[in-house]
Amino acid sequence: MTYDRADIPNLADDYVLGLLDTNEAREIEHAMERDPEMRAAIAASRDRFLPLDLSANPQPVSADLWQRIEAALPSQDNHSPVTVRQVANDNSARRWKFATFASLAATLLMAVGLFYTLTRSVEPLVIAVLVNDKGEIQAVVEDFGNDEASVRLLADFAVPRDKTIQVWTLPSRDVGPVSLGLLDDGRSSSLQARSLPKPRADQLYELTLEQAGGSPTGRPTGPILAKGFARMPR
Repeated sequence: MTYDRADIPNLADDYVLGLLDTNEAREIEHAMERDPEMRAAIAASRDRFLPLDLSANPQPVSADLWQRIEAALPSQDNHSPVTVRQVANDNSARRWKFATFASLAATLLMAVGLFYTLTRSVEPLVIAVLVNDKGEIQAVVEDFGNDEASVRLLADFAVPRDKTIQVWTLPSRDVGPVSLGLLDDGRSSSLQARSLPKPRADQLYELTLEQAGGSPTGRPTGPILAKGFARMPR
């Protein structure tokens, strides 16, 4: 992709907001691999638009959405992960608001019914159900508040050899996004993260697709695969 250096901030904003078509978004992702200024601009845009992720108010959940959530959850008699369609990069604010509503509803369901959280000897302090921009459940994060978090993937992700899935959380706006670690080979994993504040309800968690080895900026730069807000188990 050929672009004017002065247009980099605008291109970064368009990428983060999901205003680019699939080919343009792919070209921006390729540009990030060799252009530090582009990577930094996208990281800055992600931070600047972060309040959009936190601005959605809870809304009534339809019966149809509950049925789709229940259908996507793993059965207690079958521990196999649910296979869900991989989504394209589309970070539009409207779709992510819908995903936020779905995440809140799914988290409540997980808090009372997800079987494996009831069988642990150490209970997580918070649980976050991560969904894509279509409201499809993709992963569950359990944060134990002792520098350990468990990430269970409930969907198959196509991860290129030169990419990796990185797990993030937002302890506070002042701290900004913090990496919890990488999911090797796109598999469920327990992660040992640096010491963080005690996790709280409504804390944001998300998965992004980053370069192999993780984001070079220390902030999310790649497309968002799934995200959701934490709830405290009852």
